[in-house]
Amino acid sequence: QVQLVESGGGLVQAGGSLRLSCAASGRTFSAYTMAWFRQAPGKEGDFVTAISGGGGSTLYADSVKGRFTISRDNAKNTVYLQMNSLKPEDTAVYYCAASVYGPSPARSLYTYWGQGTQVTVSS
Repeated sequence: QVQLVESGGGLVQAGGSLRLSCAASGRTFSAYTMAWFRQAPGKEGDFVTAISGGGGSTLYADSVKGRFTISRDNAKNTVYLQMNSLKPEDTAVYYCAASVYGPSPARSLYTYWGQGTQVTVSS
């Protein structure tokens, strides 16, 4: 069982930055691929990015490439999402998720999910 708790969301102006964190329980954090998904009001959830257990492999959605960076600190059981050059269309609830598979945009492969943190980007 893995419990995930996101933090770091908030309100930011377009062009600004935020860093999200996701703290995980358990002693096998490094065994899990970690990912971020987001869901805007009235829309389906979208894959944002994922990172392998050791941190050596990452995957990004085209919409965030070059602006967002995922990283992890296995000693702290935490995964991060650094978001730069934010746009109003980045407004969403951001969720972290854990999977025993490699980095993938497929929601069905992620077993554990956090409760989400709201990110709002004003124009």
